[in-house]
Amino acid sequence: MKKSFVLFLVAMFAFGTATFAQKSVKLGHINSADLMQIMPGKDSAQSAFEAEVKLLEGELTAMQEELQKKYTDYQERKAQMTELIRTTKEQELNDLNQRIQSYQQSAQQKLQEKEKELLQPIIDRAKQAISDVAKENGYTYIFDTSAGTLLYQQDSDDILPLVKKKLGLK
Repeated sequence: MKKSFVLFLVAMFAFGTATFAQKSVKLGHINSADLMQIMPGKDSAQSAFEAEVKLLEGELTAMQEELQKKYTDYQERKAQMTELIRTTKEQELNDLNQRIQSYQQSAQQKLQEKEKELLQPIIDRAKQAISDVAKENGYTYIFDTSAGTLLYQQDSDDILPLVKKKLGLK
């Protein structure tokens, strides 16, 4: 009787494991780059970002023009300058050049922050829609084909039409 009970437990465990292993997995994929292209608000975010870029580029151009003007003036008058004036002008040019480099670095950082600030709400809305569609339609995994990491695809549904519908996009 003990052997029968042990065999029964082993059989139940094996059957239970086999049943668990056969749980259905539903796969889907989406090209998030395609979705981002049609997301509402993306165009206005892009326009605001480009305006910020123009503003910062204008400042940088003005600084570079000032440096070029001072350098040209320095080159033209270098022969008539005393050692003290020449050294002072060279230091002034070096300082201006360092300010330009510092400005470029801070402008790059500011642009990255601005881009994140403008796009994050759009990205969050897209992620939420993808998550909602996955839950509503019973998907186990959703792969992003725009990342280029999906090497093989079989029996996977493209959920872009469902996400577009969820977001009210055509």
